[in-house]
Amino acid sequence: MTGLLDAPVLEQAHLPVRAGEEAAFEAAMAEAVPLVSGIPGFRGIHVSRGVERPGTYLLLIGWDSVGAHEAGFRASPQYTRWRELLHHFYEPFPVVEHSCPFRSNVLASNLAA
Repeated sequence: MTGLLDAPVLEQAHLPVRAGEEAAFEAAMAEAVPLVSGIPGFRGIHVSRGVERPGTYLLLIGWDSVGAHEAGFRASPQYTRWRELLHHFYEPFPVVEHSCPFRSNVLASNLAA
């Protein structure tokens, strides 16, 4: 498995956890992380708690492709359990987005064109 930030696709979400439920959320997340790590196309996961907004967590998951996340994980029984463990903590429900790294040589060639 290569590093999270080397993944072709990076899923990111800011997870707003209901006030007072942070400890329970962190325990549930610890149980949930192994569910995603066995999915084909998974590259790594990082979850961190906000400094300025301690009730908001940053979720980053590296994937081989958007399909590995959407069709692979979200269509799996592991995602059903992930949802049961975590989704009730969010208020409001987070927006999940995907990004792809750009390479400086690609950027340079686009700027030169």
